Amino acid sequence: MESRVLSRTTAIAALPKLFRPSREAASLGVATGVKTPVGLIKDGGSLTWGRQLRPVLLLEPAQIGSICSATRREKTAVQPCRAASGSSGEAKVGFLEKYPALVTGFFFFMWYFLNVIFNILNKKIYNYFPYPYFVSVIHLFVGVVYCLASWSVGLPKRAPIDSNLLKLLIPVAVCHALGHVTSNVSFAAVAVSFTHTIKALEPFFNAAASQFVLGQSIPITLWLSLAPVVIGVSMASLTELSFNWLGFISAMISNISFTYRSIYSKKAMTDMDSTNLYAYISIIALFVCLPPAIIVEGPQLIKHGFSDAIAKVGMTKFISDLFWVGMFYHLYNQLATNTLERVAPLTHAVGNVLKRVFVIGFSIIAFGNKISTQTAIGTSIAIAGVAMYSFIKAKLEEEKRQMKTT
Repeated sequence: MESRVLSRTTAIAALPKLFRPSREAASLGVATGVKTPVGLIKDGGSLTWGRQLRPVLLLEPAQIGSICSATRREKTAVQPCRAASGSSGEAKVGFLEKYPALVTGFFFFMWYFLNVIFNILNKKIYNYFPYPYFVSVIHLFVGVVYCLASWSVGLPKRAPIDSNLLKLLIPVAVCHALGHVTSNVSFAAVAVSFTHTIKALEPFFNAAASQFVLGQSIPITLWLSLAPVVIGVSMASLTELSFNWLGFISAMISNISFTYRSIYSKKAMTDMDSTNLYAYISIIALFVCLPPAIIVEGPQLIKHGFSDAIAKVGMTKFISDLFWVGMFYHLYNQLATNTLERVAPLTHAVGNVLKRVFVIGFSIIAFGNKISTQTAIGTSIAIAGVAMYSFIKAKLEEEKRQMKTT
């Protein structure tokens, strides 16, 4: 027994004097001289604060091994990474690395779930409190408070901002505010399903802006794929039972506003992570939305708006509904951004199309909206056109990316 202990002690003591990169060391994720940047993650991510918020657990095992080896490159002793253990020499694979599809699916589910809940709760509020300008301010205000609270605890760490960056973000935030308010005006005026059907035209406005404003060449296949969208929305609008011009025009203005938001966003490309960027845009948009809300709805709210709503549902429910609709609005937007960062462009396109289908379907069920056969057919054609457009655009972008890499 003593001889075995002594032999093991001698072997351990001799380890610092040896440096033999072996097959076992390589299999355990040991540094073998290949240097890998610590912050490098596929799809352009980074582990440093202010760049990327993806958790380390979502990385692939090979990436974890690279990070561990890079942090230990100054050591001379052969040491396996913490991610690798076990008598067989095989790395332990966690649940998140073993089933990445389930993780992505969970993010998509939460994105859809929060979006559907927001739309339903938002419409229920308008049924007893028809003041979309004020409700839009509440959406942004709750989100801003959430961002400030998150910054105060360092989750995430607040990214610095200067006057130059502020000038770039102001046009984006103004378009975001205008699009958000007009969307809510439409939600308050017509059925949720109809507003989302009109908003299915957003790709058409994006293509038109790219062609005629930015001067980018749009392939004929993309234009042809947009024809079903226009035809479907027209069919749905002609027989929509809740149709009125305020809801229709507001949804169209929202499409134009979000299109210009995309244009200005491309001009304001920064290294700031999406969470901080969306927080700053929300803060600016809140200040943009406040004056119209005070001017347009302020006198009515003071005179009878608040009192009527409290009389209908009570003070507690009224405040609770406003708080939760603001939370759902901010969380679904933030989760959508974080979700779409984890997937390919084609999956991004599918996700956006399915989201609109989910919202339209659940809103019809939740409110029992009656729709005509022509409206249903038109909506289906419009959604199919959006799907076709998204697939073609995603493939074109992937081909461009591959050509640049080669």
